[in-house]
Amino acid sequence: MYTPRILGAACFAVGVCNPTLPAWAAESYPNRPIRFIVPYPPGGTTDLVARGIADKLSRAWGQQFVIDNRGGASTMIGAHQMARAAPDGYTIGLITQTTMSINPHVAKKLPYDPAKDFAPITQVVYNPYVIAAHASTPFNDLQGLIAHAKAKPGSITYATPGNGSTNHLGGAQLESLAGIKLLHVPFKGSGPATTAAVGGEVNLVITGPVTVAPHVKAGRLKYIAFADEHRHPHYPDVPSTGEYGLKGYRAGTWFGIVGSAGTPREIVGALNKGIVQALDDPDLRSKLTAAGFDIQTQSPDAFGKFMAKDRAAIAKIIKDGGLKFE
Repeated sequence: MYTPRILGAACFAVGVCNPTLPAWAAESYPNRPIRFIVPYPPGGTTDLVARGIADKLSRAWGQQFVIDNRGGASTMIGAHQMARAAPDGYTIGLITQTTMSINPHVAKKLPYDPAKDFAPITQVVYNPYVIAAHASTPFNDLQGLIAHAKAKPGSITYATPGNGSTNHLGGAQLESLAGIKLLHVPFKGSGPATTAAVGGEVNLVITGPVTVAPHVKAGRLKYIAFADEHRHPHYPDVPSTGEYGLKGYRAGTWFGIVGSAGTPREIVGALNKGIVQALDDPDLRSKLTAAGFDIQTQSPDAFGKFMAKDRAAIAKIIKDGGLKFE
């Protein structure tokens, strides 16, 4: 296992070295390519985030960050590979809310321990959701939706990418907080779910704003509310659920980066600094925000606490909603 040099550790502690790559890291880490596991197939939004960060790190550090797509089993295949990797900083992985907060509560057998098998590095982005409705629905805002749902429980259908998805949990939380009953209709992916709403097969879809924006512009869908306490700066004309009095409601999903448990603290710190700096790059930041992401980063310790808190919050949503997963 790699052991950081004393000079490097001191440099990291006092924080006077190059913010991109501390002196010890320049001398000893990385000295070969780094495997970057993405637990989804190529081409999706996770790939956009991971490849953007990998490119910036490769350029800054002079070593390739090689994307390794290991999709399947609701991210569990890729996460298992991350957990089994040597704790030397030469394998890192993108993880999502599904990986760390949802799977522990819905998977019959989890091949990793989200609290023990990983070294948190940082959250990288948050993808907020909107509630959008087919243009023909008899309500135009959240108050109207809630009133309609209370008058006719179970009559309003909403589409999501599948059972146990963050979108599904967003719908369940909406039901719980608003005291209403909706009918969940799962699809195999965000694309089919959105298509069903556009075609009028279902009344609502809960998904990222970028996904529905062109359909709203074309008049096929309409925004009901942004799923958060406050309006989003990129969508200032869309009222938030908080404005309608639905306090504590926030639907969306986050991505983060981890190493395997036992990765030296100095390497974790160097990766954190490098990733944060990559996300500060104007070019990458503009690409990710244009895709609907909010850039959100933390220290490794803060990210670990965030994930533990989020896992508990997801457990409460599942319990309060009485959700059952096959």
